[in-house]
Amino acid sequence: MTEAPSSKPASPLSLFERYLSLWVLICIIAGLTLGTLLPDTFQLLAGLEYGSVNFIVAVLIWFMVYPMMVSVDFTSLRRIHERPKGLVITLAVNWLIKPFTMAALGVLFFEFVFADLIDPDNASQYIAGMILLGAAPCTAMVFIWSQLTRGDATYTLVQVSLNDVIMIFAFAPIVALLLGVTDISVPWETLLLSVALYVVIPLIAGTLTRMCLIRKAGPGIQGEAQISRFTSRIKPLSVLGLLATVVLLFGFQGQIILDQPLLIALIAIPLLIQSYGIFAIAYAAAYFWRVPFNVAAPCALIGTSNFFELAVAVAIGLFGLNSGAALVTVVGVLVEVPVMLSLVAFANRTSHWFPASRTNTCPDPECQPRKY
Repeated sequence: MTEAPSSKPASPLSLFERYLSLWVLICIIAGLTLGTLLPDTFQLLAGLEYGSVNFIVAVLIWFMVYPMMVSVDFTSLRRIHERPKGLVITLAVNWLIKPFTMAALGVLFFEFVFADLIDPDNASQYIAGMILLGAAPCTAMVFIWSQLTRGDATYTLVQVSLNDVIMIFAFAPIVALLLGVTDISVPWETLLLSVALYVVIPLIAGTLTRMCLIRKAGPGIQGEAQISRFTSRIKPLSVLGLLATVVLLFGFQGQIILDQPLLIALIAIPLLIQSYGIFAIAYAAAYFWRVPFNVAAPCALIGTSNFFELAVAVAIGLFGLNSGAALVTVVGVLVEVPVMLSLVAFANRTSHWFPASRTNTCPDPECQPRKY
């Protein structure tokens, strides 16, 4: 689901991506229906695992993550000094604020506000899912959000590359810390295995693929064009992996959800508050620090978005396919796209609040801000 930066960007958001939440909703309905009609089949699929890793879900997650990793360019890190203010804001939000506010909101809503509506045992699972989402900053759709606001392509690429490096080392400790604080037991072995399976291995595979493509086509624009063509060809695998995972998860969770029809709405409320609140923090910081709009908008949007593919995978690995934690991460997919599009629209309408960029990094008319 990632568009690699190039000298002449294509239309940033495809028809399918624009209505991703609709397709996710359709897959939710399909999962609930199939789970009710074919319970034995879903139980059989749930049993295809070794240790804490379900083979089918693992393959689907790799389909989701691998195309994104091909677009990550670690050579861009040598330009890390060019947009320091935006990087400081994004990294502070991603690693020092968002995981902790997400955990706090989870505790507030599921242990207090919704205490009469949710079983206490399930509440801890929902809090765990919130923590996993909050500790997994997005590295997939960020190129799209940046392009939609005519963002600085160099800043976006540097931020994604740096974020992936930090994630390898910081994700597991932050998740373990917050789960421990909220009295949720966490098996370190499973957590580290999940990071290795769903971040390190796909990142290595994506980096090697990128090197091969550039060696074949040559460096510069030709190499980036080759990478863009490759990721466009394999993008359907990423989308199919996401949607098939949603069908499976809701098939496993079907009876629980049908017994509690308001559950999805209850989970969505703190996720919505978190998304709009984090954007407000990052956008305000960029405004008061006088960051140019072509960096301010993407840095706030990147800080708001989540790496839900990783959150889904780790939730399944830690707590199981039928867990409330896995359900929360899938609801995160459902709310993310409409929320992010609303924030893109707001950013484009308020671009005059910020200093103009000194350089135009995306002169093509396709990169002009879009109205929704």
